[in-house]
Amino acid sequence: MIHIEQKTCTTNDGNTVILLTPSGRLDITTAWQFRLKLQECISKFSRHVVVNLGQVNFIDSSGLTSLVAGMRDADKVNGSFRICNVHPEAKLVFEVTMMDTVFEIFETEEEALAGVPRSIAS
Repeated sequence: MIHIEQKTCTTNDGNTVILLTPSGRLDITTAWQFRLKLQECISKFSRHVVVNLGQVNFIDSSGLTSLVAGMRDADKVNGSFRICNVHPEAKLVFEVTMMDTVFEIFETEEEALAGVPRSIAS
């Protein structure tokens, strides 16, 4: 079981963005639950999603797959899918798999909500 906090935010340009903050491990035992949450949010609430990974201290290939699926779902409806605040222990997985080049990853929630490109933010 994974705990997922969900908030609704409105950006300066008036878009509704769903902010999801999962806690714990995003692995083979929890990835399906997170995947369902992403599908629900994109289909029912907003095509724009920000995932704050600051409370996820472990992520495996199943967790990455759920994130990729969420990104594809958002792309299908011309939405956006951003990740922010990646926990240091999980960051290595993104770098080793080169998924850090696939996702829009931001340092902070504020930058992700504003859509500041990584090159400018860092």
